[in-house]
Amino acid sequence: MAAKGYWIGRVDVHNDEGYKPYAAANPAIFKKFGGRFVVRGGPFNGVEGQSRARNVVIEFPDYATALACYNSPEYQANIKVRQAHAVADLIIVEGYDGPQP
Repeated sequence: MAAKGYWIGRVDVHNDEGYKPYAAANPAIFKKFGGRFVVRGGPFNGVEGQSRARNVVIEFPDYATALACYNSPEYQANIKVRQAHAVADLIIVEGYDGPQP
């Protein structure tokens, strides 16, 4: 079984009303690719480095699927909705499926 894939996003929204359509469209896109929210907002403590106001972690069945979701026509169109209303940092990373301490 392959390691899962993750999107790790950090977002500063500067127009809540403009951002809402982006956020509303995402669940259907993520569901199509087997994605699920692991972290979606919530309280946090930025203990080192820079942080943004909102943090999101989305889990996908594997790394290739996480990339496919990002590159999908649906998500690429939705990015354009977000960009005018928020600044985001997003990485897509393969999970770790090896021995644990």
